[in-house]
Amino acid sequence: MWITGGGTGIGLALARAFAHEGAQLILSGRNLSRLETAKQEISANSKVDIIRIDLEDHDGIEKVFNENIDLVTDVDILVNNAGISQRSLAHDTQFEVYKKLIDINYLGTVRLSLLMLYQFKKKNTGHFVVMSSSAGKFGVPQRTGYSGSKFALHGFFEAMRAEQHESGINITMVCPGFINTDISKNALSADGSKHGILDDGQKKGMSPEKMAVAVLAAIKSNKAEILVGGFKETKMAVWMSRFFPSVFRNMIAKMKVT
Repeated sequence: MWITGGGTGIGLALARAFAHEGAQLILSGRNLSRLETAKQEISANSKVDIIRIDLEDHDGIEKVFNENIDLVTDVDILVNNAGISQRSLAHDTQFEVYKKLIDINYLGTVRLSLLMLYQFKKKNTGHFVVMSSSAGKFGVPQRTGYSGSKFALHGFFEAMRAEQHESGINITMVCPGFINTDISKNALSADGSKHGILDDGQKKGMSPEKMAVAVLAAIKSNKAEILVGGFKETKMAVWMSRFFPSVFRNMIAKMKVT
């Protein structure tokens, strides 16, 4: 199993959960120090390898992939977890911020997934797990670029699922609500700097460990999509946006979003 963004937060929680199941892991990210720390912790229960990768460097992704081809050919599950969020109003936000969000969250994920798809096709088996968001199901204020990048992931992977419906390649879309991680701290502000604040929603959110249990169960049962997190910002919000769109639009416009 290969987990991007595996050094912290949800990625690290997933690595711990899968290591407990005996999975052999590849952990990727930009911060080697965090990856090494995660490896030292998890390697007591599982074989762990590290591949440093930067999803914003699209040409570099292929270079790193080919340099580690003997390792990645054994991967049966790719967890596309790495990404970055946003906290800024559209009219304040520099275009470069939107480009960065798309380059990392969408195009970087697509680049790596296409490379992995070629390997999966050779074996006619494999599983993509894609970390989307409830913000990939409906638009959320101050997350225009983030929502856009997550909507794009849904479009790409839903289309790929249709293409691969007769193959042994599966796709699970994971749509978290508020999870207690540092995602809001690391989110991009209007000028591209770090937001630097742990939002109230994140503080009160589900633990990454509890989320990892839900993701593990979804993979085992080959679910196409799961909503995980608080009921209000996941299941209820998705249900409202689908069946009462006008009411939901008014609600989301008036609510305080952090």
